[in-house]
Amino acid sequence: MAKIKKIAVLTSGGDAPGMNAAVRAVVRAAIYHKLEVVGIEHGYEGMIKGELFTLMSKDMRNIIHRGGTILRTARSLEFKTEEGRAKAYKNLKEFNIDAVVVIGGDGTFRGAGIFSQEHDIPFVGIPGTIDNDMYGTDFTIGFDTALNTVVETIDKIKDTASSHDRTFFIEVMGRDAGFIALQAGIATGAEAVLIPEIEGQAETLREFLIKAKKMKKMSNIILVAEGNNIGGAQEIANQVKSEFKDFGIRVNVLGHMQRGGSPTAFDRFLASRLGVAAVEALIDNQRSIMVGYKNHEVVHVSFNKTIKGHRNINEELLKVADILTI
Repeated sequence: MAKIKKIAVLTSGGDAPGMNAAVRAVVRAAIYHKLEVVGIEHGYEGMIKGELFTLMSKDMRNIIHRGGTILRTARSLEFKTEEGRAKAYKNLKEFNIDAVVVIGGDGTFRGAGIFSQEHDIPFVGIPGTIDNDMYGTDFTIGFDTALNTVVETIDKIKDTASSHDRTFFIEVMGRDAGFIALQAGIATGAEAVLIPEIEGQAETLREFLIKAKKMKKMSNIILVAEGNNIGGAQEIANQVKSEFKDFGIRVNVLGHMQRGGSPTAFDRFLASRLGVAAVEALIDNQRSIMVGYKNHEVVHVSFNKTIKGHRNINEELLKVADILTI
């Protein structure tokens, strides 16, 4: 591999708090190592359209605490085609780009892996997604902030739930994974947590509501990951209303508020550490890898492993949640 002189950085997929901190770290680490840096707006779509511009250290001032992404993000259908990737490659070569750092989730890494196989430009990925479902890393950028946002919101809802003896079904993000729901459930003392990884939760929920009714416990928090096996929070609430008429059932869907806000100290720290590690990996001639964080250490995981691998829910956390809901 030729010596790297100029790198590009982009954010792709859903935004996550801490992405700006990661961009900042990539840019400043590159400059520290005497590399030029180019930013790409709107992810792979911007790569295809030529939305590339030079980034300097001063451009990174006052962004470490900002949510969202200053590079903006988008999903690109055209990048999934060979023709689209060929356009992107042409633009990278016109800007003399030697390597690319991508910040996003498994879809972002899948695209980077395919592109790197077709063309002679190495990619290194930084995991940025609030779902925390990336194989090969204990934490993804944005998860800690999203978790804290959910916990703060549920704490406020609990005040109303207890004041009015109401049962709230609260839906959080987690289309394919229940990490936010499970950890927020433990942190807020939720009475039940419904996640995609567990089958047969409809009957478990019914048993809980029967028990709560007998105990005359009408104030409850039921946390629902959007991808659970029963349905959305509103759908589940509609299903139980007829049988449990005494419960003052209410529904809250937290939605995209979970993605926003200033990143926590941990997300800023994680993003900064992984941003530096990504640049150093490229300098070390690494390609098609994700820089992750395992047991408080930076690790390198191949795109193939992180894309094909499945991160399982911690069985101990499931046990903790079960014990604490009695």
